Order: sequence, then C-alpha cells, then structure tokens
Amino acid sequence: MSNEFVSYKCPSCGQMLKYSPEAGKLKCEYCGTEADISGLDALNKADSENTGFDWGNYRQEFDSTKEELRNTVTYICRSCGASIETDEKTVATKCPYCDSDIVVTDKVKGGLKPNLVIPFRINGKDIQDRVREHMKGRKLLPDDFTSEKTLSKIKAIYVPFWMFDAKADGFVMFDATKKKKWSDSDNDYVETSHYLVSMDAGMDFVKVPVDGSEMIDDDLMQALEPYDYNDLVEFDPKYLSGFMAERFDESPDESLPKAEKRILRSATDTFRESLRGEFDSLSYRSNRIKVKDTSVNYVLLPVYLLNVNYKGKNYRFGINGQTGKLVGELPIDKSKEKRVFLVPWLISTLVVFGIAAAATLL
Repeated sequence: MSNEFVSYKCPSCGQMLKYSPEAGKLKCEYCGTEADISGLDALNKADSENTGFDWGNYRQEFDSTKEELRNTVTYICRSCGASIETDEKTVATKCPYCDSDIVVTDKVKGGLKPNLVIPFRINGKDIQDRVREHMKGRKLLPDDFTSEKTLSKIKAIYVPFWMFDAKADGFVMFDATKKKKWSDSDNDYVETSHYLVSMDAGMDFVKVPVDGSEMIDDDLMQALEPYDYNDLVEFDPKYLSGFMAERFDESPDESLPKAEKRILRSATDTFRESLRGEFDSLSYRSNRIKVKDTSVNYVLLPVYLLNVNYKGKNYRFGINGQTGKLVGELPIDKSKEKRVFLVPWLISTLVVFGIAAAATLL
C-alpha cells in the first residue's frame, strides 16, 4: 500500500511551513512569512469532504481494524520522493531523508479525522527553559539529566483523546453523624445522632477526557490536566505541521468505562461537597447512579514528552503543551544521595568525638 504525505510550502520562498504556537499560524523559519490556517484555501480543498469522527460510523466501519493498525505502511514524501515506512498509528512525522514536516493525509480523512484540537501554545525552547527551572535546587538529580543532549530528546506530540458528554442520574447514600455538646456543673455531655442520607440528583457532564493511546500512561495524562477548553478549535491537519501525532488505538467503547468511572467519582464528590457543614462526619455508603445519553468527540491535545533511560530504568516526564504544567518521576543519583547523608553524619560524629575527648581531658 502506498500513499502520499502532504507538506505545506512557503508561498514566498518554497521552504516548509511549520505551525507556530506563538503566532497561531503557519510560519516559514527561513524568510519569516506567516500564513493563516483558515486562509490556505488551496490546501483546505483536500479536507473539504472530511466530516470528522462519528461514533456510529466507527462501530460500523472501523471496529475490526485494531490489529491492522499494527501493520507497517509505506508512504511517499512529496518533497524528495523517498519511500517512508511507518506504523499505522502515525499521523504526523518528519521525512528522515529531507527532514520535511509531513502529514499522513489518509489518517485524518473521513471517520478517522479528529473533531477538535487544542494547538500547542508553548514552543520547544520555552519548554527546555521551564524544565531547567523545574530541576533547579534538586541536589540528588543526576548531572546529565538536564544536559543539552537529554533536553534535545523532548518531543512535541499531539495525544489522541476521547471527550465524552453524558448525563448522570440516580442517588448517592452517605452515613452521617451530628454531635450535640453541653455541660452542667458536674459533667460534660456529647450526644451523637446517626443519619442515613440519600441524595437524588441529575448532573450533566461535558468533555470528560480519556486518552485513546495504549502507549501513553493514563496517570501521566490525568496529572497534566486541566486543559483550557476555550482553546478547542475545529481540527485542521495544518496544526500538525512541525509536530508529531498519534492516532488512537483504544476505541471509544474501550475507553468509555474509564470515563464512567471519572463521572461517578465526580458526581459523588459533588454530592458530598454539597453536604459540607451540615454534619460533623460524612462517609460514602453506596450509589445507584446511571450514566446515559453518552456522546463522544475525537480530540488531539498538545503534550511534550521526555523519556530518559537512566541506569536501566525508564523515566517519563510530561509537560502540558498548552499550560506548561510539568509532571513526572525523576531519578536519584545514588552517589549524591550517599554524600548528602554521609557528610552531615561524619560532621556530627566528629563533633561528638571532640566533645567526648574534651571531657576526658578535663
């Protein structure tokens, strides 16, 4: 199977255009020409028939493609004509021969086209500065963890997400207590009353996110939240120019239980919060909440990822490409750890020894 990439050339000098987070436009790094996403009418024609992801159509047409996504496909780069092999999940990448930024157009057509995207708002240079600032003062961090070689491994990637809308109807039950205290001339008294509290309610939930990639750690993605959904725009493949992207490999049906779990937890917390101050103690007992009227959008969210293998262990660090929030596990340099704890111990030991010696002389 052979398909073509699409790359976006500067109308002034012919070099490749990249999406600029600062300008919110496609920009030429060579001559500085900028082009509005919406203004590139000729480039938009190829996408005019794309209506975006539809859950019903997906179930009918694509439900059996999951294993096929693991196959290798060959694409042809329009800039240099090279044949490029990549996996079926890749949406945007670089040509390894001419380094052109290219988009795999057949991955964003028809039912596989995302509905929405939040474009990158922070560029790679700013991200490196933020990582350096975040690492300052961490005395046990290995020296080479923030080296230029390591920071150059930070990759900008659009991560596929399912955003679910749903209704939650039912009731939640809590065990609660109220205490009444009083005193007389002889004793202090406490009267504890016990209650079974049941709350009936309906709640609407919108844009509950669940990442649709098996390769991305769910906990890491949740830790990078929240995103500002005011930046959501209709998907256009030009936002991918200059960035990597992954296509989903977990279907919305597979991801729905995770969304339902978040909805139930959020509903229960909201009910509990509404009772705050009315009781002295409140503990969850059970719920009978049904999640219904579910719909979904296929959305790409901006993430910077840094994967560092240090002494046989892989450390993954994530940065929200919109807000700059940083999360992840950091390694500890064992030799530094020993020095940090050994030096104070030696000093304290020498001080004690010196005091003991002085006492002996006296």
